[in-house]
Amino acid sequence: MDVSEPASISSGIAARYATAIFDIAKENNSVGKLESDTDDLAQALADSPDLRDMISSPVYPRQAQKDGILAVSSKMGLDKALHNALGLMAEKRRLFVLPYLVAQLREMIAEEKGEVTAEVTSATALSDAQASKLAETLKNSVGKDVKIKSTVDESLIGGLVVKVGSKMIDTSVRAKLNSLQNAMKEVG
Repeated sequence: MDVSEPASISSGIAARYATAIFDIAKENNSVGKLESDTDDLAQALADSPDLRDMISSPVYPRQAQKDGILAVSSKMGLDKALHNALGLMAEKRRLFVLPYLVAQLREMIAEEKGEVTAEVTSATALSDAQASKLAETLKNSVGKDVKIKSTVDESLIGGLVVKVGSKMIDTSVRAKLNSLQNAMKEVG
């Protein structure tokens, strides 16, 4: 069985909803509001196991999912287009694609703003100064504004792993040690 198939189907469903939501936001000149709402929704998904359970569990009846997601949306003050789309997704039993929807909306908004996202993994948390310096350096290299999405992985020992689109730059100590180890194997 191909395990990429369910993810592909989910991302296809999410892309259709994201396109509709984005187009409405663009028509209403509310892309900025959509961006903050998308970030808020992503944070809610990250922070609430109950919300993640409700959107993914088939145990909840359709109406309970709809009532639940619309209550969350109203409480958060989400944009009307996003609010209505969440209700429609619940009616159609499509709330399980919500994480994909958030990712798709973020990509569309970034593209609209001429931004790219750089996924940065470091051994220790980056300071604001380091993150802005890195963003500036990457902007000069890529030619677009760069938004930094950073994570910490202590196993890197030191250095950074930066992914921008399909390019990856690995300057971590771990990678250098692995490279050295491979070179030593070839010699011996």
